[in-house]
Amino acid sequence: MSSNSIPQNATTAPPLLPLPPGSTIGILGGGQLGRMLALAAARLGLKAHIYCARQSDNPAFHVAAAHTIADFNDTSALEAFASAVDVVTFEFENVPAQTLAFLAAKIPVFPGQQALEVTQDRLDEKLFLRQQQLPVPPFKEVNTPHDLTDFIDEHGPCILKTRRLGYDGKGQMIVPDPSKAGAAFAHLKGAKVPLIAEALVDFEREISVICVCSGEGEQRFYDICENRHDNGILRETQIPATVTDQTAAQARRITSKIAQALDYIGILTVEMFVADHPEGRQLLVNEIAPRVHNSGHWTLDACPVSQFENHIRAIAGWPLGSTTRHSDCLMRNLIGTEANAWPTLAAEAETALHLYGKTEALSGRKMGHITRLTPKPAPNCE
Repeated sequence: MSSNSIPQNATTAPPLLPLPPGSTIGILGGGQLGRMLALAAARLGLKAHIYCARQSDNPAFHVAAAHTIADFNDTSALEAFASAVDVVTFEFENVPAQTLAFLAAKIPVFPGQQALEVTQDRLDEKLFLRQQQLPVPPFKEVNTPHDLTDFIDEHGPCILKTRRLGYDGKGQMIVPDPSKAGAAFAHLKGAKVPLIAEALVDFEREISVICVCSGEGEQRFYDICENRHDNGILRETQIPATVTDQTAAQARRITSKIAQALDYIGILTVEMFVADHPEGRQLLVNEIAPRVHNSGHWTLDACPVSQFENHIRAIAGWPLGSTTRHSDCLMRNLIGTEANAWPTLAAEAETALHLYGKTEALSGRKMGHITRLTPKPAPNCE
């Protein structure tokens, strides 16, 4: 078998058994999410082995017991990786699905291949949500500029996105009217890259639902959080979100249905819009993330068990931890040179500072985050 040939007929490895302390968690991806997963594993007496295709500036390497640098199609490297770990997970959606299938034939992999395949293509994700009869904004596959102008004529201004690989505002642009359709299509290389158009939603706020799912089908939810973006990058997450109990319950039901349909194990994050509707407020699913998520970083400091630890617990077959929070908080990402203010931020009272160990503070790059904690109001007993 050549080093870049992955078989398509891989079977699934045996079911996961509870992993004892000293076991090794294999993590595909070397970024800050992998770093925080490795730290969470260490808290439980577990080790982390990072597999990454990138040669440099992998912050997860700094805190892991071992790492491998190799292409995701290198079967020899993947064989060695699988033999060195006890379970595999991933920190981002752009791992090739064939890589997950290859590993899953040898060792348990969570979340599974279906969750990865559904979420790494925006069109597939929207079609999956529609199949589950869940509410989504209007969307359309775009293969020509004419497809785009037709969509705008019907739904108004839209966001044109690449179906794959875009993140933090990359690979997308707003198209305000049909006259801009041709230029937008050309800018995103629509002739060579699959595209999708999504209607702009006049939403009241965006929220995230973070759910952890065990192999036994148990689901636990963190409190709903509210997000604010700048230029497509998450800027702040506030907890609790300004939503009614009814809206929060509906958001959890939607997320639960998605998790069940994907036979999910681990942390699942679902971003939703809270939008006005003639019959009242309406929830629309924006995106699914099959992993720990930026909008859940606050759980590191405001909860006894963070999203990262609960993900490790779930994939290792451990009992799920508490998802309750002891404080209200505001999480703010440190973008680019903002992280250079670390001496001031480190001196702030009731503020937790997290720096990711990245070497270069590029514009738009997440270098760390802070979480400002405030007392959680006492329950109203009246």
